[in-house]
This record gives sequence, structure tokens and C-alpha cells, in this order.
Amino acid sequence: MTEQQTFELGDFTTQHGATLRGAFLAYTTYGELNADKSNAIVYPTWYSGRHWDNEWLIGPGMALDPERYFIIVPNMLGNGLSSSPSNTPPPYDRARFPNITVYDQVKAQHRLVTEKFGIERLALVTGWSMGAGQTYQWAVSHPEMVERIAPFCGSPRTSLHNKVFLEGVKAALTADSVFAGGWYGEVWPTTGLRALARVYAGWGFSQAFYWDKEYEKLGYTSLEDFLIGFWEGFFLDGRDPNNLLTMLWTWQNGDVGLTPGFDGNTEAALASITAKALVMPGEKDLYFPPEDEAWAVSHMPNAELLVIPGIWGHFAGHGSNPEDTAFIDTALHQLLAKPGGLA
Repeated sequence: MTEQQTFELGDFTTQHGATLRGAFLAYTTYGELNADKSNAIVYPTWYSGRHWDNEWLIGPGMALDPERYFIIVPNMLGNGLSSSPSNTPPPYDRARFPNITVYDQVKAQHRLVTEKFGIERLALVTGWSMGAGQTYQWAVSHPEMVERIAPFCGSPRTSLHNKVFLEGVKAALTADSVFAGGWYGEVWPTTGLRALARVYAGWGFSQAFYWDKEYEKLGYTSLEDFLIGFWEGFFLDGRDPNNLLTMLWTWQNGDVGLTPGFDGNTEAALASITAKALVMPGEKDLYFPPEDEAWAVSHMPNAELLVIPGIWGHFAGHGSNPEDTAFIDTALHQLLAKPGGLA
């Protein structure tokens, strides 16, 4: 794990008009920026993920090879490392933390990339899940910079079905009386977090994953062992409830059509992308199914759809299954070997 660094954003005004004073972006980098600054890759984090959770796709001989590329992993606003409900002083602390859009996330990351490193072109932006949403947003917000994008298991617009899933997650957490409207103290709403995890468990992996008891490959000895050991453990490792709800709002309201200048027209926003795009949905992803991403690709001028085969569902993009990791890495190798987009 490489050292975490901090970029000071100062007074950061969100898309909805709130100003976070003393805002900051936590990030880490892998590799060295070359002399002409042409080898930069941005690889954003995902829902509840931290920069070290992205390291499974970075390494010698891989497409994201630090010996060849300068890889920047910015932590999302709201994830507990960058400015978040859990680390922001009053009056924007905890339940008062402002709503953060995907556009805001990329706005902050763009400042890091340009102001801190002086980078004008990005060889690639890639990411899983909410990281994929930020990938699309980068290509829409800054078409002059982004040569290639590879969003995997994610979407440019959160579907209505996906929003319904997130309503279940939110309701499970906030129903815990300890949550207290977001003003809990040192004692966290553990019952709500465990309930949230149980809701999540039915969505993160596919029906076939459970049918075939693939969780045994992860070392779990029964279904209940998996539900407690993997899912409950996942959300009981220090992920602050208010942070989870902040990122949930960002996810639930994701739509590149809300980028200034597009008036909510997602199709027009997708059509504006000049980057060469490789879009990789998971074959049995219940959040972002292949047909949704086929729709997105149909509106993009220089895009290809490549479905990740298999039964690991959304978690095909998590780094848990070696076959899926190899598939994604091979695809990224091929994309980086091709000329990029840009008008």
C-alpha cells in the first residue's frame, strides 16, 4: 500500500451551491510521471472503497503497470479519507454534510490532476461501479483531456431499478434508532449496518453465484458464514454510516446528463464523449446489467461493449475472482495499445 497524500481544495462549492470550507481530497499515486506527462491514468474509488481497495488491478506486468504509467487513485468525497461527514467540522459535519454529485467528484479530481501535477492529457480513466460512473463523468466534463475510458460494472446514469435497491439499503440503515437522524455519537447503529449488509448480499453477486455456492471459493463454509463473515464484516470495518449515506446519495443521483450544458439530456452527454471507450458490464450484474450499458454504448461515437462473462455479478469488478481480474486486465492491455480518442 502506497502512502496517502492530501490535496487541499480550499473553499469547494458543490453543484448544488453548498461551500465546504477547508475541503480536501485524499489520494495516492503509483509509478512516476514521465517528462511530457503523457502516461497519467486516473482510477477513482467506488462505493465505500478506499484507495488501497483498487490495488488488485495495479502491478508489474499488468495493464496498470507502475513501471510504465503514473496511476492516480483519488478517494471520493464522502468516503472517510477525503472530506466527508465523519471528518468535517460543524456546521457541515455528520448529517449536515452537503449532497455531492458525480460532477462534484470529478471537479475536485480535475483540480488535483491539473493543479498538483500539471497534467493536460490522460491516457486512461477507468473504474469499477461508482468508479465507472466517475469515469464516464470525466469523459463528459473534460473531453479535451481524456484519451480513453474503460468503465467496468458501472453506468453513466443510475437506473430506476438501481435506485430501488439503494432505497432498501438506506432504509435498513436509518431504521436503527441508534442512527438518530445521523446524529449518533460514539456508539454506531450496528444493527442498521448489519441489516444494510443483508440487503446488499442479495444484489452484489448473482443468483447463479449462490446456486453454485461460489462463496466457498472465498473460504466461507456456509451461506450464513458468508452473510456474516463477508457481508456484515464488510460494513463493520469502520465505514461510517453518514459517509455511506453521502456516497449512496451520489450513486443514486448519478447522471452525466446533469453536467452543466446538457440540461438533463443523458444521450447528448454521451454523444459528446470523444475518448475511445471500452465499456465492460458484468454478464449477471444486478445493478448495471449489460443491456443498460449497451444502451449507453449506442449513444457514444467511439465505444465498444465487452461483457465480462461469468456468474460473479457486480463483484466481477471487485478483484475477488481471478478469472474476472484476468479478463479486465487483458481488455485494458488491448485498449491502451490502441490509439486514443480526442477530437
